[in-house]
Amino acid sequence: MRRLRACLGAAAAVGLAAAGTTALVAGSASGATSALGNRWYAAAPYLMPLDNDPPDTAAIMDATGLKAFQLAFVLAPNGGGCSPTWGGTAPVSSDTAVQSVVNTIRAKGGDVSVSIGGYGGTKLGQVCSDAAATAAAYQQVITKYGLHAIDFDLEEPEYENTAAIKNEIGAAKILQQNNPGLYVSVTTAGTADGTGWFGKQMLLEAKSQGFTPNNFSIMPFDGGFNGAASQTGALTNFNQILQSTFGWDQATAYAHEGFSGMNGRSDTGEFFTQTDFQTVLDYATSHNMDRFTFWSLNRDRQCTPADNGGRTSGTCSSVAQNSWDFAKYSVTFAGATPPSSTPTPTPTPPGTGCKPAWSSTAVYTAGNEVSYNNHNWKAKWWTQNETPVASDWGVWQDEGAC
Repeated sequence: MRRLRACLGAAAAVGLAAAGTTALVAGSASGATSALGNRWYAAAPYLMPLDNDPPDTAAIMDATGLKAFQLAFVLAPNGGGCSPTWGGTAPVSSDTAVQSVVNTIRAKGGDVSVSIGGYGGTKLGQVCSDAAATAAAYQQVITKYGLHAIDFDLEEPEYENTAAIKNEIGAAKILQQNNPGLYVSVTTAGTADGTGWFGKQMLLEAKSQGFTPNNFSIMPFDGGFNGAASQTGALTNFNQILQSTFGWDQATAYAHEGFSGMNGRSDTGEFFTQTDFQTVLDYATSHNMDRFTFWSLNRDRQCTPADNGGRTSGTCSSVAQNSWDFAKYSVTFAGATPPSSTPTPTPTPPGTGCKPAWSSTAVYTAGNEVSYNNHNWKAKWWTQNETPVASDWGVWQDEGAC
């Protein structure tokens, strides 16, 4: 349940900016870039940009090839009201500190998603009058940062509040409709059975409202889990819940399923090592799951002095590791490879035959080849509806004229 979030320090974010309510627009005044492929937003690890000794995002990107970050958490003000803040204390409307982090990431070709909710604090769904008011508060965040992705982290104590969950799911549906192309994930608690009673009620609320996000992700930790086998078992059971709730077949359910883990020592003393992450990653990719993320990048480093096992920390993992070991699993899920092991592709000699024409509706995976504008192109990772264009950070590798 990410209990470490209940112990957050006060966030210091001041400055001048105006919050708006317009729909998502790439290249807005906030410095938004064109959207990354959905696979990157699905792989974005959580990062607290104002608390828990925030790491250098540029350094992480350089070391691992990571391009997307899941910034956490947007809450209602501690003093009351239906307006978005970071951690309950720093109004989004006047933020400059988080904006600076976003600008750094985008300057290096990356992007961010923002997560709302989390464990502890007062959620906007609890205090806003209805779904429309809740959505209007979140729209301020989308507009402020020019977001292409948002995460609804629905867990204790909010997900025990039927009215609040109705507001959150309703708001998610409104945002999805008003911001074409917005990547929406919904994250909730995991149990050995997949998810508990409140998680199942949340799914039923989504069904009743006709809302389908990109994925429903569970957090299989803090519930008596013991390594990767217990986590993949929970993911299998959650898949069955998705099937029975929405009437999906197994493959469709996996295509809407996500994993959100906790690296190292969990709040309740469970341990998840690099080997566990690799096992779950293999499960996620082999079942074509939609999301693989973890809590958190602030913890993706060894404790100093080494305290591997004795405590749970918000700033280190309590397991033996190199810095950013766990981030590399997200990079792998997104379909990229850390820079140190990226092979140099050999371009196809010009004048060779053209591959099958690129289609905006087709799904391509790493190694698939297409032709577009009289050039052949090879996909570096999973993609759909991303036009082949030459770019160091892009999904397509130009193989030359055809």
